[in-house]
Amino acid sequence: MPGFKCDRRSFLLVALGSQAACASFAAESFRPTLRVSIALAARQSLYHLPLTLADQLGYFRQAGLTVDWLTHEAGAKALGSVISGHADVVAGAFEHLFGLQQKGLSYQAFVQVGRTPQIALGVSTRKGSMRSVMELKGAHIGVSSLDSATHWMACQWLLHHGLLPEDVSFVEVGTSTGVVEAMRNGTIDALCNPDPIMHWLEQKNEVRILGEARSLNATRKVMTGDVPGACLLARSEFLQRHPEVAQALSDGVVRALKWLQTAGPADILRTVPPAHWLGDRVIYLGAFEKLRESYAADGLFDVDPVLNAWRAHARLMGYGAMNRPTLERLYTNAFASKSKTKFAA
Repeated sequence: MPGFKCDRRSFLLVALGSQAACASFAAESFRPTLRVSIALAARQSLYHLPLTLADQLGYFRQAGLTVDWLTHEAGAKALGSVISGHADVVAGAFEHLFGLQQKGLSYQAFVQVGRTPQIALGVSTRKGSMRSVMELKGAHIGVSSLDSATHWMACQWLLHHGLLPEDVSFVEVGTSTGVVEAMRNGTIDALCNPDPIMHWLEQKNEVRILGEARSLNATRKVMTGDVPGACLLARSEFLQRHPEVAQALSDGVVRALKWLQTAGPADILRTVPPAHWLGDRVIYLGAFEKLRESYAADGLFDVDPVLNAWRAHARLMGYGAMNRPTLERLYTNAFASKSKTKFAA
């Protein structure tokens, strides 16, 4: 009989353990899932690589987050979808915040994704005589859209070389592979866009790069210092009402940024969908290597690059000293700081 008691006791313990495990699994399965919509341009570009990685590696999902992606042809259009209420968050250039605050709209960046603009300017090789930005006077320059990062950076290069934005004609061509056709059919003479498309065109001998803001050194030359690049930004009210969503997004991005620091070429190809490679994984990896140092280290913003970005953008837009925003209100490190602590090990 003692043996029978022991078996019965073991049976009860196993049954109770199984019951607890099932209850835990059920609780996890029915845990409320957070949902957020992110508007962005050039979703398959290297500009948004950390977001792609956070999605593909399951970091957003592990944070209990479901992301709906709203893809646009330009950053200005992505921003418009948030302003109109069709999306919750924008993934795009930090400089959008300056214009929003000038209009009296309260938005904040809450996690930094890139620390350079990650954009290049190239002239068609069919324009064989053009060898410098100064020779672009009168040219048709393709940009994703007006008031987008590609437009602003093209203007920065013009100003840096003594030209004015009015000295050229800007043509909106988006950020998809349709820009290649615009270049080939002569609609545009030059193109300002993110990678991998610019590196792909360069490797195919279709463009000659005249200016680039991929590396930190190249960015400092044209912007006279460090600037924040891509970021996630949202209406301040949204961040206050849905801090758990912002934290989940920050956690996913910061984990992806940390993963990137030790990732090799094989890791990138294994994780990034082949559709992003533009049909050539060697060229894609070459473009990635040009940008590797341009990704943020930990998602945190620093006031000095923000101030420098404001100065550069103010020169471009003609904002006076009286229009300077309260820079600290344009971003918050509350979420990225928690993410950095959480994934420090």
